[in-house]
Amino acid sequence: MKFTALITVIQDKDEEAAIEVAKGHGAGSVTILHGKSIGLEEKKVFFGLTLEENVSALLFILPRKLSMKVMKALRHEFDIDNPNNAGFAFTIPLSHVAGIDTKELHKFEDDIKTML
Repeated sequence: MKFTALITVIQDKDEEAAIEVAKGHGAGSVTILHGKSIGLEEKKVFFGLTLEENVSALLFILPRKLSMKVMKALRHEFDIDNPNNAGFAFTIPLSHVAGIDTKELHKFEDDIKTML
């Protein structure tokens, strides 16, 4: 089975909902990283403090066939293609993967069989 890393960066407030959408479309476990979004344009300043958006980076390891299904669902649900949103998503093909739980592998196999 070939794997892909799906990385989705979204606003913190949408983190839980995004995980639910991804899991609803076949994703398994997720690693969550928290950060701040600093864009090209200057952020608003209020009493000398720069207002930056807090974001969550969601990292999924998925079978290649399943990754596009999950990414499309996230793009649609959170309007990621809208330039006014603070989010984006991309995939990276993986050549070597270690440490995936066997239960998750069986779940992926079942999900892919139902897709065919």
